[in-house]
Amino acid sequence: MATSNIKSTALETEITMSLGMGNLLTQVAMRYGLLLLTIFLIILFSLTTDTFFSMLTLQAILSEKSVVAILALAAMVTMITGKMNLNVGFGVTFWHVFVITLQQRYGFSWEAAALIVVFCGCLYGAFNGMLVALADIDSFVATLGTGTVIYAVSLWHTDGHQIVGALPESFYLLSGFEVAGIPVVVFYLAAISVLLWLISEYTALGRKLYAVGANPNTAVLNGINTKACYIGSYIVSDGLIAFASILLASHIGIGSSSVGQDYMLPALVGAFLGSTTFRAGRVNVWGTLIGVSLVSVGISGLQQLGTPFFVEPLFNGAILLISITLAGFSQKRKQTATKNNVKVK
Repeated sequence: MATSNIKSTALETEITMSLGMGNLLTQVAMRYGLLLLTIFLIILFSLTTDTFFSMLTLQAILSEKSVVAILALAAMVTMITGKMNLNVGFGVTFWHVFVITLQQRYGFSWEAAALIVVFCGCLYGAFNGMLVALADIDSFVATLGTGTVIYAVSLWHTDGHQIVGALPESFYLLSGFEVAGIPVVVFYLAAISVLLWLISEYTALGRKLYAVGANPNTAVLNGINTKACYIGSYIVSDGLIAFASILLASHIGIGSSSVGQDYMLPALVGAFLGSTTFRAGRVNVWGTLIGVSLVSVGISGLQQLGTPFFVEPLFNGAILLISITLAGFSQKRKQTATKNNVKVK
């Protein structure tokens, strides 16, 4: 099939000195600037606070932000195909309430409740994918609409109150267990990251998804089933969101309709920033993780400096605008480079 000839690196520009040292530095900054900025912030906060550079801070960041990182990867999956999934905020609210409700009100074991939630999350993703692929609804509108509906269901179910009750100790250990001082959620994140990286970079499926995101019309001409790619990406994305929600429920131990919305911006920021580093011009796994790390380090450092409560949402919003701008700039550079290569040929 023609798609087997599409390389995973076909959508990005190569670092080259053909246009001089200035161009080389620009390309290096575009690819690795985010990583360098993260390292700079770590050094800065370590020098300005007495508590930042410590194992306690590292454990706190890993424990609290691993769920955000999984959500960012969930958003990244649909972004590969050029689509958005706003359920990284709305879905968290619904699914974490659902998994606790199944245990406390209906007597399900936590294992059964978790499997049901992930399965329902995948079905919900299939529905979102069909709205986008078959009904041809804009992905932003589709996921905003379905997300608002399940958020409303969460409000109705909880009646604005927290769902509090005894949960199995093993359910708390699902996210609270540590291995050599490292929270177990980090290992979940690592496994998901490696799996997504291998699929996106080294399989025909990954190349198809990137091809669909780059140009769906060209992808169709190459024999790619774009509708199946869209639906499949939403199934994986919402399944990951459901899994992250289970981890969150295990961590906080309560169900509340007020939990979830705060996760949307950091997750989307991480995914958008991921398209500006390592493989500039396209979303990727390791870039997404660096994007989440930048946001996590920045917020943790600002909190330890004693900044006011409104600084965190301000920081998230500002970084989101910057990340979208950088992503757009990277995309334009990629398109310009592609046109130049075509002219040379």
